Formats: sequence, structure tokens, C-alpha cells
Amino acid sequence: MSFEEKTSETVNSLKCQNCGAILHYAPGTNSLKCEYCGTVNQIEDDTQPAAIQPIDYDAFIASQQNHTEATQQAVVVKCVGCGASTTMLPNVTADSCPFCASPLVVDTAQTTSILQPHYVLPFVVSDKTAVDHFQTWMKKLWFAPSDLVKKVKDSSSQQLKGVYIPHWSYDTDTYTEYSGSRGEYYYTTESYTVEVNGRTETRTREVRHTAWYPASGNVNNNFRDVLVSASPSLPLKMAQILEPWHLDQLKKYDGRYLSGFRAELYQTNAEQALVIAKKRMDPVIRDEICNDIGGDEQRIDDYDVEYNQLGLKYLLLPVWISAYRYKGKLYHFVVNACTGEVTGDRPYSWMKIVGLILAIIAAIIIIYQFAQSQ
Repeated sequence: MSFEEKTSETVNSLKCQNCGAILHYAPGTNSLKCEYCGTVNQIEDDTQPAAIQPIDYDAFIASQQNHTEATQQAVVVKCVGCGASTTMLPNVTADSCPFCASPLVVDTAQTTSILQPHYVLPFVVSDKTAVDHFQTWMKKLWFAPSDLVKKVKDSSSQQLKGVYIPHWSYDTDTYTEYSGSRGEYYYTTESYTVEVNGRTETRTREVRHTAWYPASGNVNNNFRDVLVSASPSLPLKMAQILEPWHLDQLKKYDGRYLSGFRAELYQTNAEQALVIAKKRMDPVIRDEICNDIGGDEQRIDDYDVEYNQLGLKYLLLPVWISAYRYKGKLYHFVVNACTGEVTGDRPYSWMKIVGLILAIIAAIIIIYQFAQSQ
């Protein structure tokens, strides 16, 4: 089946056969549901975890350079506020950016050819459940303003948007040669003098020393699904807090899973993301080197890493995201639409912080005065 025929088939499957409305993917299911008449269409998918395989990294880069990679047509709008590019929902005449809440100029949306993802992780958490998770998370925040939950409750449920965030996933088997030093502890006894009741006494103590010996060798590490967010709109630290994802539930890309949701286009390409992925692997490699060196302490002077069997997957991972304002300042929160994990920005109540500091000072003064009186 050609790409054009497959696209036409997908478009037709999104139309309700009963009333003609657009069917939307129902989170937590394997079906599309009509919001008007309730018609349900199943998405036939037999994707097995064992079938989720990376593609060769070098072959993928070559296909991009030769423009032979799989693409698809999508209506895309770019936010003038933060620069995020996302797909547009059908029949939308006014919208706001999910990342910065800026109004989107829908008239500037363009139909463009974009890279087709390899896999998609469908939404599991509904928007209502996402709001519940957010409110539970917010109630646990230390030093949050007392009126924050009340002020955000209505706006968050209205502005909450389901977005698929692009990610690169890397698999590789690394071989690392290293050189360094192994430190081994040994102890000597030394004498020292102290004054006791006006008299000088000689005592002894054990002193620890480290003997260093040269060390070299090689270690192997196997990495699977090292994730890198391809969206600068979602800070890398925030994206990592949302991990882990249930990647065993990935599905072969099917546009029907995106119906009713938006998808951001990647702005960090596969080569740039690989640099970030290597930085995530580096602490693991260094720990393995230290374990191999052994001893009580380790020094790593130099090491060289070979990344073998390097493969990647281009994924779309689901989040509920919203931007809210508190006292004129913009904040964000993001919910992992697979696990319910929540992260986000938050305001602080300086009155509560100052109150705690004053309470601690008061407690110290009371304890001091009590001790003096005794």
C-alpha cells in the first residue's frame, strides 16, 4: 500500500460512520470514540513488545541526508512566543500554545511534510485524571501559597492540552578502554601529646594512608532505551523527571492514536540528541570503570568509548500539559499521560518561608534560655 493510500485510509477511519463527526482516540483503550453519538471504532493492532526494535543509526542518518525516510503531511503552526511547532487539530479556528499559553496565529498554519515517527505510546491517563493528579501534587508542595490550588483549579482544567512529545531512544553496546589508578588504604601508628589536668601525656592513634597503583583495562556496557527529549519546549530536566515510561506498551505508529491530540515536531535532531544520550550514559560507564579498577579509591585518567550496534527509535510520548498564571507570572505543569507522574514549576509563599525561619529562631532562643536557666 502506498503512503497516499495509507493516509487516505487513516483519514476515512477517523470519520464516524454514524454521524460523520471526527472520531477521537479514547485514552486507555485501543479504540476511537465519537464525542457526539458515542460510536466506537477499534484500532486493530497486534504490536508485540518483541517487535519493538531500533533501526540502525547510520542508516537512519543516511536516509535523512538522501531524503528517503518516511514522511507524512501535517498542518503545523509555530508559536511566536516560544517557537514550539505543533500539529493543529482539525476545524480549530482559535487556540493557545500548550507550552507558553500564548495565542496561536492559526491563519499562519501550513501543511508541511514531517518525519513519520517509528512508534507511539498512546494516552492512558484521561484529562480528568490528569487534573486530579496535578491537584494532589500541588497540595503536597511545601511553602506553596494557600490560595494556589483554588486559583489554578479552574484554569488548569480548561487549558489542559494533550500533546505527544517527540523523543529519540538509543540502544548501544559500548566497549571502553581506560587507564587510571587504584588506591588501597594502609594504616600506621603515630604518637601525639595532649595536656590532661596540667600534665603532658603521650598517646597513639591509627592514621590512614593511601597507596596508589597504576590500573588499566576495558569494560562493556549494554544500554537500552536511553531517552532524550527532542523538544526544547519541555526542559530536559523536566522530561527526565517524567521517566520512566512504559515503553513495553509502544505501538507501531498509527495516526489514529493522535486523533484529538496535538503532536510537537522535534527541534533537536538525532545527531544532537545522541550527544545528550552519551552524556547520560557517561556516569554509568565511569561507575563500571571504577568497579573494574577496584581498591578503596579510584582515579580515572583517560578512557575511550566505542559505541557499537548503535540504534535509535523516533518516538511520540504522551503528556498532559498546561500553563497557568499566578500573580502575573507564568508557570507550567506536565503530567505523564502513561503513568500519572507530575512535574512542573511552582510559586513560593515567602510569608510562609519567613514564618518558618522566625519560628526556628524563636525555638533556638527558647532552648538556649532554658539551658542557661538550668
